[in-house]
Amino acid sequence: MSVALHDPTPKVRSFLAFDFGTLRVGVASGNTVTRAARPLRTIATGGAGRFEAIGRLIAEWQPDALVVGVPVHPDGAAHQNTELAKRFARQLHGRFHLPVHEVDERYTTTEAMAQGAADLDSASAAIILEQFMREHE
Repeated sequence: MSVALHDPTPKVRSFLAFDFGTLRVGVASGNTVTRAARPLRTIATGGAGRFEAIGRLIAEWQPDALVVGVPVHPDGAAHQNTELAKRFARQLHGRFHLPVHEVDERYTTTEAMAQGAADLDSASAAIILEQFMREHE
């Protein structure tokens, strides 16, 4: 008789995160082992090329899920870019069939600037991803 043993090692999950903007989308990667995120690059948002570039990143990194920063006013109220970011999240899910998590991204660009980031968009995406991983420990 064999007895199934419970594997105490949690499954490693990897993520790609996006700092959505109307001109650019910052991208970062991270996983549940390091619980750290790494800025990857910034993609121009114009045309169909945006989703082609994202598709290449997904093929390369093979994430388990995607994380999208959703901007809101300091008081938490939605604004025009809030709905645009949520629409982007829905498009990612529809095109790539991966789970998509939304994260409040207030002050991520300010934090990236304070850290002296060379690429604010991808650095902001890394901050968004680290925030998501902290909230889902």
